[in-house]
Amino acid sequence: MTATTHGGQARGEEGSAGPAPRVDLGLVREAGGAIASQVVRTPVARAEVLSAATGAEVWVKFENLQFTASYKERGALFRLLSLPEDVARRGLVTSSAGNFAQAVAHHATRLGLPVTIVMPLDTPRTKVARTEVLGGTVVHAGRSYDEARAVAEAMAAERKWAYLSPFDDPYVIAGQGTVALEYLEDAPDLDVLVVPVGGGGLVAGMAVAAKALRPGIEVIGVQSARYAGMRAALGAGPPALGGPTIAEGIAVAEPGLLTREIVARLVDHLVVVEEAAIEEAMCLLLEYEKTVVEGAGAAGLAALLAEPARFAGRRVGLVLTGGNVDLLLLASVVTRGMLRSGRLARLSLELPDSPGSIGLATATIGTAGGNILEIRHERSLLDLPSRVVEVAILVETNGADHAHQIEEALRGVGVVVRARVTPG
Repeated sequence: MTATTHGGQARGEEGSAGPAPRVDLGLVREAGGAIASQVVRTPVARAEVLSAATGAEVWVKFENLQFTASYKERGALFRLLSLPEDVARRGLVTSSAGNFAQAVAHHATRLGLPVTIVMPLDTPRTKVARTEVLGGTVVHAGRSYDEARAVAEAMAAERKWAYLSPFDDPYVIAGQGTVALEYLEDAPDLDVLVVPVGGGGLVAGMAVAAKALRPGIEVIGVQSARYAGMRAALGAGPPALGGPTIAEGIAVAEPGLLTREIVARLVDHLVVVEEAAIEEAMCLLLEYEKTVVEGAGAAGLAALLAEPARFAGRRVGLVLTGGNVDLLLLASVVTRGMLRSGRLARLSLELPDSPGSIGLATATIGTAGGNILEIRHERSLLDLPSRVVEVAILVETNGADHAHQIEEALRGVGVVVRARVTPG
């Protein structure tokens, strides 16, 4: 293991080699040199279909193609390489909702360093299992990332371990900033970078590098509406609401102190996106870019979908920050997305409790070109007359217009369509 010349301070460690360095283009470039042979230089591509759909010229950088499926490897590795050897080998602890956990576990194990990761209780099982496979010792604690962080910091102080912040650390920020170095080499004419924001490490590092290389480029940070902690910390919005979110990778209520200073200085705007927009973005990336992206990684595209006028006609760079998503959750997102678009129609029909009534309905759907995927017959609903039954049918269609045509065909043969159910 080698150490950089900076030897920065990590909370909870002893024997630090000096003060933390300033995060600038030089440090980001140093990070790029240190990690170049040990992380993937991920591809950048123009997204033709997304460009047509949003009215912007959309470019994407596939950080979900890293070995641990997240950009977090960059900052984690540079931080590990910056630690004094005796401090690193004494023990490391961090807190993470999943992606930094996997990154630290992978590179610490590769370097022969012991590492413990405190993960929130509701962390997706996929991320927990992968962290353990990569060599990390997982401790479950806290109902949120912020509670898990408090536990990890207490462990560091008690056991004299080095605490590694997933975002509020100059080496981590500089490591994440290498995303922008590569991006602007591959797509130098971008007008704006749209970057997911949780604790702020990625957007801070990318802003440092991008603004130094291209002072006129705009940097926009995107937060989940439920965890708009950075916006609140800068006095631009209410406190984070918290609660369940599909974007657990950016579910940070309290951003870093160093990151918020950099964001306040260099990031042009912070926007928030709702859960439905993030789900839609995940579906579009899967369908059109043929790539699996977790909720946090889809936040940038969600911003384009939510505010198309802001980006229309501009060259926009998105970072697909991670692809670690539970398969059952992904299946649910895809199903909900198809329901929203009308490509699946969940119809609630009111039919006479008599022979042939269900057959009439199903035949009508088939004649209209619908493909029945599921059917449920309910006889005991108290809000229906005793000689009437409800039949719930899931139908595959060609889109919202086709779904409406199927409804009208059913009404045309006397079938009562009580509702077409779509997600909220």
